[in-house]
Amino acid sequence: MSSAPTSLRQDASPPRWQYSSAIRTVMGIPWWAAIVLALALTGIGVFVDMERINRLGIIFQGCYFAGCVLAVLWVQRRGLFGPMVQPPLILALTVPGVVLLGGGATGDGFTAKALAVGTPLINGFPTMALTTGVTVICGCVRLVRQKPPARPPARP
Repeated sequence: MSSAPTSLRQDASPPRWQYSSAIRTVMGIPWWAAIVLALALTGIGVFVDMERINRLGIIFQGCYFAGCVLAVLWVQRRGLFGPMVQPPLILALTVPGVVLLGGGATGDGFTAKALAVGTPLINGFPTMALTTGVTVICGCVRLVRQKPPARPPARP
């Protein structure tokens, strides 16, 4: 029985600490992929809710929460900051985009458009606050638990 070439074998050792995800033995994804992951899941939630009830609802909130938390858990340790602070930014991009592109801003005046955009943002604040709190807590726990390995003392 022949063994597979070394290039095809799975390395049994875990990834170096700065490249691991929240699960030490699983390789993390780069920071930009974590942001794309959160945006993609949020986009799926937007699409489903707009087709289902023509406004953002519980599916959007669940996908937004899951995408942001999954991103902070799956990202490489060295790219943790972006996914930790992305929930308010994602909400600030998606909600006005949905309202303005979806035709929710009726009327020609600035006040009508501001109210059309501001109301869903205000209604989404509790979800955004909860999601941000959970991602920051998860990120801080990872920062504390996934410290760099201790270096041996320098020899004189």
